[in-house]
Order: sequence, then C-alpha cells, then structure tokens
Amino acid sequence: MGKLDGKVAVVTGGSSGIGLAAAQSFINNGAKVVIFGRGQEALDAATTTLGANSHAVKGDVTNLGDLERLYSETKSKFGAIDVLFVNVGQGKLAPIADTDEAFFDSMIDVNFKGSYFSLQKAIAHLNDNSSVVITTSYLNEVGFGGSSLLSASKAALRSVVRVAADELSGRGIRVNAVSPGPIGTPFWGKIGLPEDVLAGAAKAITAQTALKRFGTPEEVAKAVLFLASDDSSYVTGEEIAVQGGINAV
Repeated sequence: MGKLDGKVAVVTGGSSGIGLAAAQSFINNGAKVVIFGRGQEALDAATTTLGANSHAVKGDVTNLGDLERLYSETKSKFGAIDVLFVNVGQGKLAPIADTDEAFFDSMIDVNFKGSYFSLQKAIAHLNDNSSVVITTSYLNEVGFGGSSLLSASKAALRSVVRVAADELSGRGIRVNAVSPGPIGTPFWGKIGLPEDVLAGAAKAITAQTALKRFGTPEEVAKAVLFLASDDSSYVTGEEIAVQGGINAV
C-alpha cells in the first residue's frame, strides 16, 4: 500500500531534477501526478519515464493564465488536488553591484512571483486536508556571494510558508518547505558560472558539508514525500533541511 494511494498531485518544475524525482516518488506511492514546465521536449521525456499515471501541462509560472490552465486541466484529468509541490526556481548569480533591473525582475518574477501564484491559484482546487510543499534553499540562511536575489526570493518563500500554513489551517491544509543544500541537478549547471569556476565552487561547497558530497534529487524527494503524506500529519509551517550538514557541523 502506497503512502499516496488515490491521491492527485501537481508538481511545478516537474520535468527534471528534484521535481521529476518527487513526481516519480509520488507515482510509486500510488498517486496520479501532473507535471508542469516550459519545455515540451523535457515534459514528453518525463511522462514517458513516469508512465500512465502522469500527465504533462506546458506553461510558465510567471503567466497566471498558464497556472489557471494547469489546475483546471488537472481537475479535468484526475480530479481535485491532494498534494501540491511548488518547485520552480531560477538560480543565476550576480554580485549586487552588477545587478541591473532586468536581472532583478527576472529572478523575482520566476522565484517569488511564480511560486507565490502557483500556490495562490491552486487554493481553490485543493481538497481539504491536502498538503502543500514549497522548495526553498539553504542559501536563505547564508551569505553566499552573488546569490542576493536567489537567497532573498527563497527567504521570502519561507515566510509565505508560515503565513499560508496559518491561513489554510482551517481547511486542514498543511503547508511546509523543503530546503535543499547542494544537490546534483541541472539547476546547479544553470547558475551562470564558467565551468572552471563552477568546478572550484563545487569543490569548496563539498568541503563545507558534513557528508562531503552533493546530495541527489531522490534524497530530497524522500523528504518531499514525507511532507506530502500523512506521515507528517502534525507538521505545518516548517522547513525540512536536506543539506548534508552544510555549515552545520
């Protein structure tokens, strides 16, 4: 018997990395899953991997019409939502001194606005006693050079988790966050650093983790499954760190 038997889940950013690993975990535990992303080719590949209990919707989290279509299509395909995993993010880096308005707007539009409205537009489609999980980051707790907008947007989402947990508690809806540390996903390769700098940064970050390695998407997905399922029935407003002990020991 799976932890999510008969449940319907939506995963934004579900075509790769942590989102895809979580979608697979949900399906393995009995759920029907809708994944959402911008690239049709990646979505097609993901649904081929995930199988018959998956469905893909192409769209952009910064487009509120696309989000409304995501949830209406989910309801038509599988029914109302029991699990929402908000897992979109853009991880490009730039020093504060070099950040222009266009870069600022792009980062906040995807990381904060996109996630915020992914939640807001879903509320009317959530079943009572459902679970919402939002991806934050260990960078909301440290001063990593170049990450001001990434860190700030993830810190903002941590605050939204607390507020939403209070606002939705009357319906029994739990809202929590998962905070990944350094995880080996395509996201890591898109932060905008040259390959040699990226390799040096990866080595330095690995040295700061207690476990001396990057984590895997599947390891984060285990925490997401816990928060999505009744195993965490008395957990809300919290943030679970999956960080390999970085800067902690």
